[in-house]
Amino acid sequence: MDRLDTMKAFVTVAELGSFTKAAEKLETSNQLVSKYVSQLEDQLGVRLFNRTTRRVHLTQEGEQCLHHAMHILESVHDMENHFGELQSTAKGLLQISAPVDFSTLHLAPLIRDFKKKYPEVGVNLELSDRKVDVIEEGFDVALRIGNLKSSSLIAKKIAPIKLVLCAAPSYIEKYGNPSQPDELNSSHFLHYSYTDYASSNHPLMRVLRANSQNNQVGLTANNGQILTAAATAGEGYILQPTFIVGEALKQGKLKTMLNDIEVDAMSLYAVYPHRKLLAPKLRVFLDFMSSYFGDPPYWDDY
Repeated sequence: MDRLDTMKAFVTVAELGSFTKAAEKLETSNQLVSKYVSQLEDQLGVRLFNRTTRRVHLTQEGEQCLHHAMHILESVHDMENHFGELQSTAKGLLQISAPVDFSTLHLAPLIRDFKKKYPEVGVNLELSDRKVDVIEEGFDVALRIGNLKSSSLIAKKIAPIKLVLCAAPSYIEKYGNPSQPDELNSSHFLHYSYTDYASSNHPLMRVLRANSQNNQVGLTANNGQILTAAATAGEGYILQPTFIVGEALKQGKLKTMLNDIEVDAMSLYAVYPHRKLLAPKLRVFLDFMSSYFGDPPYWDDY
């Protein structure tokens, strides 16, 4: 059996956690994938997977083998690309998952310009603020905002994301501009329900966490644009990223509060499966997106 085929089968099973899913991805039979993995285990003299009825898990030796196999396949891939043995034209359907607010405000022009440059790449964009399973749900890449925890996925930083506390001038005129976080009225907090307060010990975040828990008469929503509309109408104050409120700040519809207190910055990341054998369609998309928004990003010009 070809050793590259055995390694490809092993790496695919390790990524997907299933012989059946690996066979589907490799467009071959479950029996052949199992045979390839068994062949590799015999060649190395170690067990690579612990198998259960529902899923397979890498052994300690399997984890070590995975790093070596990925490195070998990457080197072969780079060599083939260098000598032009693989098709270099970016084409095919690119499956993208992205957060709702960011996409509706900023991703549409990027996709348009990307399609102009790479007309042979199709885009299937699915908008969701939940944390999708990139591998299980078949995405090539997912855009995520926050401070990412370690995982088996690769995360490429695309742009910094700045959070600001703000309210309408009419609200500030009526209720005053606080000098400390604990002066904020808890019932006026327009709360974004997906905010992870637990990951920060910042004084402002602690107060907002308490305000969100104690607020029984305010507004909570899982959409930042709805909260921003409520804030511009003078209904309360919000903590939102500048990619949502930047235009309202620029137009004077909102004003920042507690300017001396900076909230920990986040980032926009492109997250994709833990492999370096990137399809040309994904590689050109990552490169295109990396420089598109500017440094600092254009939405911070307010």
